Amino acid sequence: MTLEEVQAKLEIGVEGSTVTMQGDGCNCSTLVVSSIFEGMPLLARQKMVLAAVRENIDSGELHALSIKARTPAENS
Repeated sequence: MTLEEVQAKLEIGVEGSTVTMQGDGCNCSTLVVSSIFEGMPLLARQKMVLAAVRENIDSGELHALSIKARTPAENS
C-alpha cells in the first residue's frame, strides 16, 4: 500500500481533514488535522483515524500506523 493510498483513505474517512504522511507504504506515520476532533479525547480521535484503514490493517496491507490527530488550533 502506498502512502498516497493511505492518505486518500484517511482524507475520505475523517471528515474535513488535512492529512500528512511519512514513511513507506506498510510502516508509516500520519498527522491528521480536522475540526471534527474538537472536544474529542485523544483515544477517540485515534480510533476514528484507525477505522478509516481498519480493513487494510486486518488484511496485512498496512502493518503499522503512528497517528497524531489534532484540531486546527492544536496544529498551529
